[in-house]
Amino acid sequence: MSDDIRFDLPQSAIPRQWYNVQADLPRPLPPVLHPGSHRPVGPDDLAPLFPMQLIMQEVSQDRWIEIPDEVREIYKLWRPTPLLRARRLERALDTPAHIYYKYEGVSPSGSHKLNTATAQAYYNKQEGIDGLTTETGAGQWGTALAQACGFFDMECIVYMVRISYEQKPYRRAIMQSFGASVTASPSDSTNAGRAIREGDPDSTGSLGIAISEAVEVAATSGGKYKYSLGSVLNHVLMHQTVIGQEALQQMEVAGEYPDVVVGPTGGGSNFAGIALPFLHQNLTAGKQTRLLGVEPAACPSLTRAWIRAAAAARRRSALPRHGFHHLRALGSESARYARHPADGDLQRRNHIRQSRGHHRRAGSGAWHRRGDPRGGGSQGSGRRTRHPLQPMRAWTLRYERL
Repeated sequence: MSDDIRFDLPQSAIPRQWYNVQADLPRPLPPVLHPGSHRPVGPDDLAPLFPMQLIMQEVSQDRWIEIPDEVREIYKLWRPTPLLRARRLERALDTPAHIYYKYEGVSPSGSHKLNTATAQAYYNKQEGIDGLTTETGAGQWGTALAQACGFFDMECIVYMVRISYEQKPYRRAIMQSFGASVTASPSDSTNAGRAIREGDPDSTGSLGIAISEAVEVAATSGGKYKYSLGSVLNHVLMHQTVIGQEALQQMEVAGEYPDVVVGPTGGGSNFAGIALPFLHQNLTAGKQTRLLGVEPAACPSLTRAWIRAAAAARRRSALPRHGFHHLRALGSESARYARHPADGDLQRRNHIRQSRGHHRRAGSGAWHRRGDPRGGGSQGSGRRTRHPLQPMRAWTLRYERL
């Protein structure tokens, strides 16, 4: 074990391949369904939004995907990123644990997001696309894509959630400095935005509204623009695995191997980037590292999300959220409580919701328990029972069961 606190790698150690976890899953992920036909989505359905290379990566079962030389050259601007040992934190906590952290903040855009933004811009440029549209909340993803588009001389159109647009003018200025056009969402430039503003002129926006506007612009551009997403999708998570691959090498230099890997979970790209290469070692090399996802209590979409007990087997989103379908694929205990009931049982389950203290929040697609802060109602009414509205358990449980 080294006494050093910083572990750097030479540029020659930048990974040459992205790791695709789909190759190692016990069974394939459920097919993505078209929101209109409810049938499996094919490449032609996604072509208006994504370049064909990214579509192929999204469904690929290959374990390793080659990183283009042009992308690796740009990665050299900040990769490999350092691994550091937090010795002073260890002393402050008075813990025998050895704490290491991988610092992605050295990238020019300030976050890990540039790992996939660069790759996505490259593949779109290869197909002759003029520019990319996207959404951003606080601005981290918008900043990364704005810079990535600058690398390849492409337009970048960003719809920024209005409340963030107003509260974070400096983040907006950074995106504009990289050459992006930044519009507060909801806006008057799209049908989706106008519809929202007609119903609520003072709307502060949401990420969902911004996504709708960005997708509309791409889908109606006649092929001039494509849409780019910074999290959730399989190819996005795959691009981030350069983080964990470097960390594996750096832990070897440090002379240790982690018992636990911890990462924040929102859309999943940060956690996937650090965790999936270690999961690969668990699945193929007999390692037993515990992989722990941590999410904000204000938005506990994995640990406290209520699953709508409806006929959703035919109504899944065209872009399912990573947490649910990966849980199902791994067959965890969580997935048993997340599965949807048969159509014929819907009426009885609707009665269960009412009698056991659940109600549907107006305007949402989820069912919440009374007393839940997302659904309003009196505190503590209703009783927790093990029916399909039981919240999904944490990612931690899933990985501990592997």
